[in-house]
Amino acid sequence: MVTVTRGGLALSIMAALVGPLLAAGPVGAAQPQPQPSQPGPAVFVEVSPSTVEPGYLVGIKASCRDNSFPATVVSDAFGRVQVQPQRGLLTAAPMVRDRTRPGNYRVKLECRDGETASTMLQVVKGVPASRGPATGFGGGAGGFTGGLLLPGGVALTVVGLVLWVVSARRPRGVARR
Repeated sequence: MVTVTRGGLALSIMAALVGPLLAAGPVGAAQPQPQPSQPGPAVFVEVSPSTVEPGYLVGIKASCRDNSFPATVVSDAFGRVQVQPQRGLLTAAPMVRDRTRPGNYRVKLECRDGETASTMLQVVKGVPASRGPATGFGGGAGGFTGGLLLPGGVALTVVGLVLWVVSARRPRGVARR
């Protein structure tokens, strides 16, 4: 059973009446006004990835003041490329030339109205892929044991089947006389 005291009841009523008034704040207090968001740079160019090997594609995302017209992106790493309007931005995917030397290359956007923007693209020397870590049996790594896996598995399966047939044909229990 719940008991209600006069003090508890009075406190509950007072909180119900005064609570909304306290939550509203002082009369005449200035309400915070939302600040208009600052627009980002209207003209920019980005490359993705920013570090690439010769012979690989690089994605270009750019923006001019009017993205309804193509613009030009120029770099010594891939030459002159036209970026096309797509989903409100200008995009392209050129390939870094195979003979491009490792180093940092400027990527410059030239908009139709004469505005420009630039970023950097780092070209690194290609590194041959490794075989991976030597972790355990090495069945997927090739080598000497790779050729034995299939014949060994088949042989074990045949031996298991032969033992099962022999045990299934053997009479069960003790013979009666």
